[in-house]
Amino acid sequence: MTDLSAALCLVLVLEGLLLFAAPGAWKRAVAQLLALGEQPLRVAGAVMVGLGLLALQFVRG
Repeated sequence: MTDLSAALCLVLVLEGLLLFAAPGAWKRAVAQLLALGEQPLRVAGAVMVGLGLLALQFVRG
């Protein structure tokens, strides 16, 4: 559970850094995401989950 908490904290840090460093780019990206339908977002989410799990396997060895 500690690893999960640490991972979620790192997600917050990375997303916060993006908002802090480039708020305009973040707003443009969100506007583009809003223009997409649900299906492309689902596919992108599934790909990200798969890549994340694969990366976790490599990191955890």
